[in-house]
Amino acid sequence: MAGTNPSISNKKYHFIGAGGIGMSGLAKVLLKNGAVVSGSDMEETAVTENLRSLGADIKIGHTASNIKPDLDAVVISAAIRLSNPELTMALDRGCNIYKYAQMLGMLMDQYQGIAIAGTHGKSTTSGWLASTLQNAGQDPSFIVGADIPQLAGSTGVGSGPNFIAEACEYDRSFLNLHPDIAVILNIEPDHLDYYTGIDDIIDAFTDFANGTKQNAAIIANGSDNNTMEVIKGLTPDKNVITFGIDGDYDYSAQNLELVDGLYHFDVFNKGNLLKRTSISLPGKHNVLNAMAVIAACSCTRLEKNRIFENLNIFTGIDRRIMLKDTIGNITILDDYAHHPTEIRASLSAIRQLYQPKRLWCVFQPHQYSRTRFLLDDFAQSFTLADITIVPHIYFVRDSQQAKNQINAQVLVDRIKKQRSEAIFIDDFGDICQYLKENAKPGDLIVTMGAGDIWKVADEYIHWLREHS
Repeated sequence: MAGTNPSISNKKYHFIGAGGIGMSGLAKVLLKNGAVVSGSDMEETAVTENLRSLGADIKIGHTASNIKPDLDAVVISAAIRLSNPELTMALDRGCNIYKYAQMLGMLMDQYQGIAIAGTHGKSTTSGWLASTLQNAGQDPSFIVGADIPQLAGSTGVGSGPNFIAEACEYDRSFLNLHPDIAVILNIEPDHLDYYTGIDDIIDAFTDFANGTKQNAAIIANGSDNNTMEVIKGLTPDKNVITFGIDGDYDYSAQNLELVDGLYHFDVFNKGNLLKRTSISLPGKHNVLNAMAVIAACSCTRLEKNRIFENLNIFTGIDRRIMLKDTIGNITILDDYAHHPTEIRASLSAIRQLYQPKRLWCVFQPHQYSRTRFLLDDFAQSFTLADITIVPHIYFVRDSQQAKNQINAQVLVDRIKKQRSEAIFIDDFGDICQYLKENAKPGDLIVTMGAGDIWKVADEYIHWLREHS
């Protein structure tokens, strides 16, 4: 889609909470399409400065005067409450108000939309697909929930026909998206503060898949039972394409071989060998993500050789098994995993790739409700670490009742019952001090979680550099 879009050009949009990754990404795509963008956020960041450099009028602080009378629409992030003075003013003036996901869906409708859904792997797969298509010359637009170093950010606005975005299941927000190509990576229990259980989650994914465009391609993990339950509930017009490892799938990875901690494998399409390839991301879960990327690229009609020329160029996104530094033969990583399945996958991949003498995991639980609902699964996932350190639980969306029902010490005690070493250390500074006194050459330390636990890695690295 080259040039500006006439349905967007010169329209005036105001973003309340413009500094978020998704919100800023939307603003950039609208700017590229000729819209006039204003917005606000509570603090000045590199993101708000970048939006200004692109032509957006971004204010710091939320005040009613930021809402101008001639706006075509106001876009709000999920964090904005009804009491926000800008939202209050917008409501009083009768402005068109859209949540982030609603606006994302409206924007996706202007392109060939590709939506990546699943409990795990959405950001990695979205970034991988965007990278592969861009390197192959397709120049897609994309909004990903994490920075992609190889693409210089989390957002790209291209001249090509494809628009790639994550499809988040929380609050059923992905039902606002109606893509031409939908990927379902996996479905597991999560967001149980919102969903009543796995059947409720499967129903939501089914609604998402059925809400795609007519004759849409549904690329589904054929080895995931819950995903295949969704496939059973699809309307007949959907074009289902399955992927998996060592099975009868439309796209299958076979003959996996670990070489220096990374997988090499054969890719088959309906029984026909396409090519033997390799990937630059560790872990078997990333073989599955790669298969989803291959299938999605094929649906965009990207030529087979172009797919494989560019597949293993991708080296990952921010905070996914990200190497921070190696100092004094101590390796420090940072990882976003915050669900038991993700933790197991990351710790397994780290062991395969780095083979450390001891693997330390500094894990910050994300949400009291998630920790309580998945407590036993969390405890089992840390058996792959030699030592697990747990600080306080990161507070997001939880009620006071949820906070009263669980704490980090309960998780530590449950990990110990799995005969794994675990320690509760509440303060980040005290965690750093413990690492200073106990970590040894040959050890690997990974900070893990969706909160701000990365600060521990940064502080410890700073100390190591001064004292190595």
